[in-house]
Amino acid sequence: MIKSVCRSAILPLMASVPFVSDVPSAFAADGDQQFFQSVRGEWSGPGEIVAGKYKGTKFTCSLTGDTPEGKVGMALEGSCRVGLFSQKMSARIERKGRSYKGTFLDGATGEGLDIVSGNVSKSKVVMALNRNDLNGAMLASMKGDDSMSVTVSVRVNKELVPVIGMNLKRVDTAAVGAIARD
Repeated sequence: MIKSVCRSAILPLMASVPFVSDVPSAFAADGDQQFFQSVRGEWSGPGEIVAGKYKGTKFTCSLTGDTPEGKVGMALEGSCRVGLFSQKMSARIERKGRSYKGTFLDGATGEGLDIVSGNVSKSKVVMALNRNDLNGAMLASMKGDDSMSVTVSVRVNKELVPVIGMNLKRVDTAAVGAIARD
């Protein structure tokens, strides 16, 4: 159900909107790596579709964040549920050259989106999303060690319009500082 909500609510809306500009890229390995290390661990929290046909649909996600061995980036794996229905969720981001590439779900060739560029700055990451003519951005922002907000927006004319919002809390017992020192 969540997959169909995602496809029905977000993908058609994003497909009708041209993407005007790219998200800037960054090449600050130490700061980037530090951000991605802070995402490691277990996360859980509510989300809501805030625009489109399924506006007002609330869901809850449980995700595990990790970093790829020997690379700068992150992977979030887990599931989101609406009522009794659960849907696997995943996002993989890795630095490629001076920017970032990756996939949300299984990428644009499947049911998801491609991550086509990105920028990391201190406590947040902005990634450009694409699927055919559909363009948008994902913003993940750390609010302290144990809280992260994620917003997915679509490009409408020259503006990014929020479509999905999530507020995740760390639910594991490991401190971020201990994870970052590994």
